[in-house]
Amino acid sequence: MGLILNIETATNACSVALAHNGNITTLKESLEEKSHSALLSVFIEEILSINKLSVSRLDAIAISKGPGSYTGLRIGVSTAKGLCYGGNVPLISVSTLQAMASGILTHESINNMNLKSLKETLFCPMIDARRMEVFTGIYDYSNKTIEDIQAKIIDQSSFDKYLSAKKVVLFGTGAHKCKQILKNKNLIIIDKFNTSAKYMVDLAENAYKKEIFENVAYFEPFYLKDFIATVPKRKLKL
Repeated sequence: MGLILNIETATNACSVALAHNGNITTLKESLEEKSHSALLSVFIEEILSINKLSVSRLDAIAISKGPGSYTGLRIGVSTAKGLCYGGNVPLISVSTLQAMASGILTHESINNMNLKSLKETLFCPMIDARRMEVFTGIYDYSNKTIEDIQAKIIDQSSFDKYLSAKKVVLFGTGAHKCKQILKNKNLIIIDKFNTSAKYMVDLAENAYKKEIFENVAYFEPFYLKDFIATVPKRKLKL
């Protein structure tokens, strides 16, 4: 059983959760835009202080590995790796989308579904990308991967092969893009759902039990797509 610090910075959420034996003891998070660099270290220090812990007393540190924001992922991963080096503790990586698929089962809209319906439903977490594109994957009720993670451009035929036979839940920061395009009685869209370190806990605990650790020196975030730098409009010369 592990004492694991979970770190989520893949989207607009800056979130840190301490879990013991798979149960959350302390959670600190913010949904403020671009707050990661200012708040992440503060949240970690506060959680360790509240629980009277040093980093070296942790059994592992888990990081949400992506896909997601290039900047957010780099901040989270570099912080996690620094803590692992300094405290000599192992690093666990958790798929951001798979953690979201685990977390959506706690949402009130899903809690109202009976168990039989849940077992026949597919869950599609979405992280907003550019224009009509999202980072997404598809999971079943047991969090088994049905469709691998990809950068997907949403159009009217998206998910047709699933919607003819099953309910599909679209959720996350990219789900709002689907509201005006996709219309189907088997479709459920939940756009007010954010990533959180609390959704990482079960996956991180399972990885810890199986001793599935990353090489701290060589681990990199799962960006999915290359970073493309852009020039702010106010700096463009007309």
